[in-house]
Amino acid sequence: MITPASDEAQRDVVELCAELIRFDTSNPTSDERACADRVVAWLAEVGIDSTLVESAPGRANVIARIPGTDPARGALLVHGHLDVVPADASEWRVPPFSGEIRDGYLWGRGAIDMKDTVAVMLATARHFARTGTRPARDLVLAFLADEEAGGTYGAHWLVEHRPELFDGVTEAIGEGGGFSFAVDDTRRLYPIENAQRGMAWLELTAAGRAGHGSSPNDENAVTDLAETLTRIGRHSFPLRLIEPVRALLAEAARLRGVPFDEEDPERTLAKLGPVADFVQVILRNSANPTMLSGGYQTNVIPGRATARVDGRFLPGHEQELLDTIDELLLPSVTRAFVHHGPALETSFDGPLVEAMCEAVRAEDPDGHPVPYCNPGGTDAKAFTRLGIRCFGFKGLKLPHDLDYGRLFHGVDERVPLEGLRFGVRVMNRLWQTC
Repeated sequence: MITPASDEAQRDVVELCAELIRFDTSNPTSDERACADRVVAWLAEVGIDSTLVESAPGRANVIARIPGTDPARGALLVHGHLDVVPADASEWRVPPFSGEIRDGYLWGRGAIDMKDTVAVMLATARHFARTGTRPARDLVLAFLADEEAGGTYGAHWLVEHRPELFDGVTEAIGEGGGFSFAVDDTRRLYPIENAQRGMAWLELTAAGRAGHGSSPNDENAVTDLAETLTRIGRHSFPLRLIEPVRALLAEAARLRGVPFDEEDPERTLAKLGPVADFVQVILRNSANPTMLSGGYQTNVIPGRATARVDGRFLPGHEQELLDTIDELLLPSVTRAFVHHGPALETSFDGPLVEAMCEAVRAEDPDGHPVPYCNPGGTDAKAFTRLGIRCFGFKGLKLPHDLDYGRLFHGVDERVPLEGLRFGVRVMNRLWQTC
């Protein structure tokens, strides 16, 4: 018997999310301590004990455990991050840290990445405590620092220095999936992340011959680096259809009534409307030049120039990315890792997957859960090091006219109020059945 989410919990989530947004936890210009203290207080209000851990001054993480009805089962980790990317207020229609409600939306930096999910976690936990509802298995709630800068002071630090906080955890859910995506006017996909592209952030260094800016120089480091970056930036990687993307496309094709051609998936994509744009980023590896530096005076050719490239690779295709980059480098250019994160993939099966799918369908009968590969990276890259099976799932129903993807790290970030309430209903159901 599922205990339904109370009206109080569905009001609570909006108030919690608004207050979370009002904490400016921009990374790296701020810290998470004040926000983390408030999370501790919100949990304590309903009798939930928690542990606050600082990995460095101000870089705060909060961990809480909620006992389940079957302690013999492996625990479920539910994690969200408290930090956000910066926001330039001059570009926004509302102050980005105001938590303003307007036109049925809650506005502000972090509204969808990911203080919405943090608020859902808190509202659901508080509802359980108030009503005596117990989860099906032990839950570990983690409210984390520093995800937007790679998790050095958050998930990765905890995995390295406080792994005992996650004793008994076998599976995890975090960001990266569980949001709705319109297939047509009435039906929605709910991509549930069971894979992530890996991260290969590279620094390229071109070595040349320094000299006067007026003299010919066929060993110009700036020229060689610029040519290399052009080659990388214009390179198109081949399509690689990994299983989560194949399954997503197959379901989208079925719903739209078009045949799915595995031998020529691009032919199918041409018939899938907005779904085609949605999956383009997870059909292949990518490498984009993002930073460039060289020289110190107009009339001096420098002997060295550097650049950064954001490389992303699909599960099973890391070496292909690196080999391709090496082929595109001019002889004078070398590469080194700035940051490296593995690609992740787990099978789309088991009781947790079934519970996530059923929680969505129960709250949205026109919703269709599907596997999904996250094009970016999340704190799951840290937790997988503990042998934890990781998924991305937030439970967020969106209006069909809202371009959710463009709001991430964008201007006028906002979340529908009904989407927050939907998230509480889904999470409440999931925690009782997973």
